[in-house]
Amino acid sequence: MEKWMLIDGNSIIYRAFFALPPLTNSAGKHTNAVFGFTTMLLKLLEQEKPTHVLVAFDAGKITFRHEGYTEYKGGRQKTPPELSEQFPVLKELLGAFGISQFELSGYEADDIIGTLTRRADEQGVPAVVVTGDKDMLQLASDNITIAVTRKGVSEVDLYSPDAIKEKYGLEPLQIIDLKGLMGDASDNIPGVPGVGEKTALKLLHEHGTVENVLDNLDKLKGKLKENIETHKDSAMMSKKLATIYREVPIEQEADEIRYGGYDSGKLAEAFRKLEFKSLIDRLELGADAGEAEDAAQAAASELTIRVIESESDAAELDRLLRSLGESEENGLFIESIGENPHHAELVGLAIATEEAVYVLPFAALAKPFAAKLRDWLGQPDKPKYGFDLHKNELALLWSGIRLEGAAFDVQLAAYLLDPTDTSQTLSSVSDKHGLPVLPTDEAVYGKGAKFKLPDEQTLYRHLALKAEAVRRLVPVLTEELNRTNMSKLYFEMEQPLARILAGMEHLGIKVEKEELEKLGVDLERQLTTIISDIYKLAGTEFNIGSPKQLGEILFEKLGLPAKKKTKTGYSTDAEVLEELAPYHEIISLILHYRQLAKLQSTYVEGLLKEVRGETGKIHTYYRQTIAATGRLSSQFPNLQNIPIRLEEGRKIRKAFVPSKPGWSILAADYSQIELRVLAHISGDENLKEAFIHDMDIHTKTAMDVFGVTAGQVDANMRRQAKAVNFGIVYGISDFGLSQNLGITRAEAGRFIEQYLDVFQGVRRFMDDIKKDAKRDGYVTTLLGRRRYLADINASNFNLRSFAERTAMNTPIQGTAADIIKLAMVQMDAALRERGLKSRMLLQVHDELVFEVPEEELELMKKLVPDTMAGALKLDVPLKADVSYGSNWYEAK
Repeated sequence: MEKWMLIDGNSIIYRAFFALPPLTNSAGKHTNAVFGFTTMLLKLLEQEKPTHVLVAFDAGKITFRHEGYTEYKGGRQKTPPELSEQFPVLKELLGAFGISQFELSGYEADDIIGTLTRRADEQGVPAVVVTGDKDMLQLASDNITIAVTRKGVSEVDLYSPDAIKEKYGLEPLQIIDLKGLMGDASDNIPGVPGVGEKTALKLLHEHGTVENVLDNLDKLKGKLKENIETHKDSAMMSKKLATIYREVPIEQEADEIRYGGYDSGKLAEAFRKLEFKSLIDRLELGADAGEAEDAAQAAASELTIRVIESESDAAELDRLLRSLGESEENGLFIESIGENPHHAELVGLAIATEEAVYVLPFAALAKPFAAKLRDWLGQPDKPKYGFDLHKNELALLWSGIRLEGAAFDVQLAAYLLDPTDTSQTLSSVSDKHGLPVLPTDEAVYGKGAKFKLPDEQTLYRHLALKAEAVRRLVPVLTEELNRTNMSKLYFEMEQPLARILAGMEHLGIKVEKEELEKLGVDLERQLTTIISDIYKLAGTEFNIGSPKQLGEILFEKLGLPAKKKTKTGYSTDAEVLEELAPYHEIISLILHYRQLAKLQSTYVEGLLKEVRGETGKIHTYYRQTIAATGRLSSQFPNLQNIPIRLEEGRKIRKAFVPSKPGWSILAADYSQIELRVLAHISGDENLKEAFIHDMDIHTKTAMDVFGVTAGQVDANMRRQAKAVNFGIVYGISDFGLSQNLGITRAEAGRFIEQYLDVFQGVRRFMDDIKKDAKRDGYVTTLLGRRRYLADINASNFNLRSFAERTAMNTPIQGTAADIIKLAMVQMDAALRERGLKSRMLLQVHDELVFEVPEEELELMKKLVPDTMAGALKLDVPLKADVSYGSNWYEAK
């Protein structure tokens, strides 16, 4: 039996945007609204099991309704660019789902859906309408159910005619009359002043329609009668505006919106591009095992594969070593299972030479007969051409095997050539560069609960294919680096940095568990006190962690104004509580309780679990191939994410100490590096003057923008100046700045314009970089790192706007990332050249952390900031602030 599902695209994506916290992928694209829409869509597809699906969109801002009332929807603010840029992304994703979408100039999504529900009614076909707008309730019938989202977009309320009758005491078509009387602020429908929902319902229960209300004015009294009589034309016009037009000229037939399910491959690719990993896992999207097996066999049939498993294969091992000695050309692939190289399970390795591919299970590599191959792996003068050599080096180190002599890393080079491609697997890189199809790891191993190593023949063939792919990709990617002028960036910075990072990660940083446990006890004590105070103010004990119980206390017992309602009760999220803070002192205690509870669970207990037993240290893992800007990402655990705004969060750093008695932790932090880069790139004289004369840049900005002296700059002026300074760096919009400062978008827009009027060099830079990007299709950092902008010349305004903002902020953020990487390479060289015992331990954003023996402290206090300041010559001075102490906390 047929069942249609019709979705109001604009309404749902809008609600999703404001319901979900900001979310971006590593390419910098906002994805929260698309993610929210998609999770709702998947849930409804599963629940409703429709045979036909269509998503309707508004086509432009002007509709036939504006002909009769030019102010229709006139009160709406301009759509935030962070949301606008997600519309084309959603439409592309719907294409991957195989779901039809429709829009028609002059009509709204409501009208398209209204027309299709009329057709469904005429044909007796059941349909569900998904919307965030209760105006749609007028469409309900015996066949048509209206699903109205709530709790953001994660839940829906279903409205049939009976449900509407039960809730409002109205028939579906009377919803139009309800809007006619009470209006709708969101659409700028005026209604009758002074008539809210309660009054409007009372009138309709008595008179049925707006027309009947107007015909019975003599039965009304006082101000209500006066208001309706004065605004009767407004009431009739409002009813007309609220009426969904159900005669839109839609030529599509039912068969054209038939939904036959999604193509797993297309949807998986779309989700990978958006980095919706949780949805990939949830839907178990992967390559077809049969197709992958066929492709693997076909590719492997062209290779000579020699397996070395035991001492009886010594002749093959000798042949491999001779081949490696005769030619430097090779392709090395080391398979380890698990994302965290500190705990990865080494499976085996394969080495591709010109004449054959040699495969060794890891157990064989560890045996005495393979000693010469282990020697070859550890010799720095023997070049290794591999894939993710950084991870390989680290995983092997924990097994007592050294890997040195990295000559080329295919993954690192592929990332540099296209940092916006988030799926830098060997399979995807091979496919992109036209090599024979390489089966994905998911196709060979499965994933999640289905993961398992295949039979030996399949495993060895897979490793051989990977090694051969590496060997063939090396010259291709080397040529690409030369062509794009990124060889120097790769060979002099990224590749040496990979070795440095592996050394830092294996070394780790010592953690005093007792200090963490002590902090945990202190947090428990504070939490106990706060809980007691909350109970006193509430007048009863309850589970503070339960939103349901907390909501009952706040909104029923204490009578605070409820902001949002959920299926299980009242919303008590952070946004709601912050709005309630002025109403009752219990709110600040609850917010503090949540902060401390998260510190306790995530950072105290979480970090304690990460301390490695045999070393007493935490060993993080830095990824070079994640962020499109070139920034390093810390994982397992993320040490860049320890909260330091709260004093209790800063105290966590007390547990991070030197590994030897009498040594110190020394930290050096770049001062406002991105703004200094902006001053250099833009050549703006006002910015340059501030840094050259070592002025406080935010005070200087406030002085110039507000036209005051330094002494007249108050805290609020400086706060606004700081927000716009960093907003410019990160490509902030008027919407983003308004959110940060708690001001209107109009005020934020004016403030940005004032800033650009003062800092004309910044304005010129922003204009010029957009022109360059449109001409070249990419932007670069000062060191030549590229970021391609596929949408920079897109006809779609939203896609183009996002690409333009990316063009403006990438050279700044990317150059800042390059500078600290350069500083790390230069610091490593300086430590080696001087034979110092001091060791680099961590990189945290713009900060480098070292452990230093007492006799080297004075030298390092000068060497580190000097090296960081001299990492790259700019028109303004780079500056690094240095501090030290017996632990990381004291060093800040």
